[in-house]
Amino acid sequence: MAKKNNTVSFEQQLFKAADKLRKNIDAAEYKYVVLGLVFIKYISESFDELYQKLEADEWSDPEDRDEYLAENVFFVPQTARWSHIHNNAKLPTIGQIIDEAMDAIESENKELKNVLPKVYGKANLDKASLGQLIDLISNTELQAENEKSKDLFGRVYEYFLGEFANAEGKKGGQFYTPKAIVKLMVEMIEPYKGRVYDPACGSGGMFVMSEKFVTEHQGKISDITVYGQESNQTTWKLSKMNLAIRNINSEFVVWNTEGSFLKDAHPDLKADYILANPPFNQKDWGINILQEDARWKFGAPPNGNANYGWMMHMLYHLAPTGVMATVLANGSLSSNTSGEGKIRENLVEQDLVECIVALPKQLFYNTGIPACIWYLRREKANHSKEILFIDASEMGYMKDRVHRDLAEEDIDLITETYHNWRKGESYEDVKGYCKSATIEEVQKHKHVLTPGRYVGIPDEEDDGIPFEDKMADLSATLKEQMDKEAELNQEIKEQLANIGVNI
Repeated sequence: MAKKNNTVSFEQQLFKAADKLRKNIDAAEYKYVVLGLVFIKYISESFDELYQKLEADEWSDPEDRDEYLAENVFFVPQTARWSHIHNNAKLPTIGQIIDEAMDAIESENKELKNVLPKVYGKANLDKASLGQLIDLISNTELQAENEKSKDLFGRVYEYFLGEFANAEGKKGGQFYTPKAIVKLMVEMIEPYKGRVYDPACGSGGMFVMSEKFVTEHQGKISDITVYGQESNQTTWKLSKMNLAIRNINSEFVVWNTEGSFLKDAHPDLKADYILANPPFNQKDWGINILQEDARWKFGAPPNGNANYGWMMHMLYHLAPTGVMATVLANGSLSSNTSGEGKIRENLVEQDLVECIVALPKQLFYNTGIPACIWYLRREKANHSKEILFIDASEMGYMKDRVHRDLAEEDIDLITETYHNWRKGESYEDVKGYCKSATIEEVQKHKHVLTPGRYVGIPDEEDDGIPFEDKMADLSATLKEQMDKEAELNQEIKEQLANIGVNI
């Protein structure tokens, strides 16, 4: 645990130092400067590692590009290697040198074509600060100590993404879902093996966490194949770098401006796991030209809110034995506007809703409104015609003045509750926290799925003191306070009389 804390501290220190060099550039623009350099440092590290092995082998040529392709390592041409960039860091032309390095990497590695940022030659980027930033990133390997530096840069990239999302506020939430929420979703649906899909993939956080889950459970990265779509090109570029730095194949992570509703990039996909945090309460999303779309199996979603559009899009892509988890605004649990109540009723009556988790407020960077996670599954095995409600709205802690976070033990408790319920082992309803409700109970609540309605209010703990004793104590305290008040009033009167004021 101590090692983990030290690592976090190292990443925080690095971000603070990098942010100092930001000067007058907006965080939104600066993130491409920093993340691009972290990326180039990472692929240079990977390249160097293999280069040294090849150099030591008399039968191999360390400058042979095919040797790197065979090992799934990016080939880095000489003018793009970190040593070259670092050696030229103090030149006034360093911006141009990095932009050319990015071009050279893209031309040697087709999967990175049009992905890397070429923003370093811009006039508003102070070249002296850029040189210092390069020094800072160069020095990280000295501080990494026994860490595998490649893993370290993966975590640095992820940490920086979160910090930039925080710095950008509302806009930051468009490309980043807080880590604790992603972890909770992944730990609950357990994507061990198969196709993982995110139709609004942002910077790829769902995929990175899925990969972590697989490797932590003795699986291989190749056990899962990721499919994604993103309509914001710059965000898509962040995701491509994020996945490359983790060695995750992003061949099927696609960008188009139309987005998943209007131009579905994976029309035939049936995914085993779907994880998503689509935009909350999205308006004017294209239903006007999609009225007859095959995806609206449970009713046409309204133009004023795409929540159920996203959910049905995901259900359309869910394999018969698959499971999906999506974050939505709490309004989706109870809204009856423009046919949404009827869609929700259909989903419940078709026995697709498996679990609802109510999340605490202030978890997100782009909104303070409360949100929830829907879990949907076609084959509910032990719990046909039942829904598990979990109210986690009072969990978590304030990690700063504005943002809340879920602690590891919160995530563990929710995950354990869900898995125990699914297995039918060691599960019990807990007032104020969780409740396994039948479809009949949900019908009595007119298909409103707000967990608070089902789990109720927690019982107050009995302190074992009889009521009569408590009243006697309270009365004695009150009398004591009233006597004191009278005494003080008399004292005030006497003091005022001394200066000629009578009341």
